[in-house]
Formats: sequence, C-alpha cells, structure tokens
Amino acid sequence: MFNGQFVFSQVMAHLPLTTFNRCVKQYQGHHKIKNFSCLDHYLSMAFAQLTFREGLRDIEACLRAQQRKLYHLGFRCDTIARNTLANANATRDYRIYADFATHLIALAKPLYVNEDFGVDLEQTVYALDATTIHLCLSLFPWARFRKTKAAIKLHTVPLLSQRFL
Repeated sequence: MFNGQFVFSQVMAHLPLTTFNRCVKQYQGHHKIKNFSCLDHYLSMAFAQLTFREGLRDIEACLRAQQRKLYHLGFRCDTIARNTLANANATRDYRIYADFATHLIALAKPLYVNEDFGVDLEQTVYALDATTIHLCLSLFPWARFRKTKAAIKLHTVPLLSQRFL
C-alpha cells in the first residue's frame, strides 16, 4: 500500500498559494464558478505540461484514469471534463496565471543566477509559429474550416538572433 505523497503533489506543495489566491481575488477569478476552481484549472494545466499531454482529450483521458487519486494529487473537484477545461480556458482571465507565473519567475531567478544555461547558443535558433489565414468559402471550398468559414494554417519558421541572452 502506498503511504507517501505523489510526485506531482510534492512539486505543487512548493507553490505559494497565498500569492495565487491574491491573483485570483485581484482578477475576480471565482466569480460565477461552482465546482472547477482556478486552482483546479491551474493544477490540470500544470499536470498536462509536466506529463506532456497534447490536447484537451488527452488531458481528460489521463486525469480520468487517475480519478480516484485526484484528491491526493491536490485537486478538489470530482472529475475534470474536456468541456469544463475548454470553458475554463476560454473564459478565465489569463492575467491570473500571467501574474502568478511572473511571481514564480521572480522566485526562481535568484536561485539560478550563477548557473550555466547549459545550451551553447552559437548555433542558429529557430522558432516555429502557426498562423491561421481566413479565406472566403465561396472562392476556396477546399479549405473548409468550419461550416461557414474557410481558412488555411500557415507554419512559419522565423530565425531568432544567434545570441539572445
């Protein structure tokens, strides 16, 4: 029988929850929220990032597989549905998480001031970006994006500076 904590809950235990709650209160993140709190939303996105999930269906499937362990992972909701995640991503104020991330970065910076970055940036660095270009459906029927819209997705690779540190 397992008697310790899960690794995810150990990592999340280091989060400054008072700062997170201050960010939520500042941007009224719990306004008209019943079950899926901002902390549950943050934890689900952090879980997705740390476990390399690729989409909402993948996140939902992984968390549903661990449904009995959600409480021990730090979640306070019973289940996490794809629709709930999609609605939270669409409606929650991003500034809650941006301010919290800024605070976490400020905490981490002094810890790694003298550390070597570990990557030799003398080589060329590329950043991949995807942009959706909207088209007229009557002129481009092959580019159906939705029922009444047409679009194509263009992937670009901008060259970044060779020394950006």
